[in-house]
Amino acid sequence: MDVKECLEKGFLRKIRPDPKLLEKEFREAEFDLRKAKDAFDEKNYKWSIIMAYYSMFHAARSTLFALGLKEKRHFAIGVVLEDLVRQGKLEEIYVNYFNSAMESREGADYRYEYSSEIAKDILEMAEKFIRRMKAFKHP
Repeated sequence: MDVKECLEKGFLRKIRPDPKLLEKEFREAEFDLRKAKDAFDEKNYKWSIIMAYYSMFHAARSTLFALGLKEKRHFAIGVVLEDLVRQGKLEEIYVNYFNSAMESREGADYRYEYSSEIAKDILEMAEKFIRRMKAFKHP
């Protein structure tokens, strides 16, 4: 599926870019990342993974907002990120980070599959991902 198809099927919709929405999403991303780190320190690895994913979700969402898009389904964010890779505007590793975090979040949330190693990896990915999403909007 590509961005055009996501728009046609309603998984994405066009919006007017709004700097206030971008700032709000980054605040949420940073808040969720702090909570993910706190959960990791408390050995609550399941919650750490979930919150680290949501920190990435909000950072990626801000990128969509900057592009004048809003998602209706989480997977549509990955579609937009993949499109940015095809355009040469984003490195593929960040799509991989997002997809890994989404898969790990689903594993932790729905299948009770989580560990300190997974949480540590996702936290590291989230920090890099958020930095890159900020740089995307503010080169």
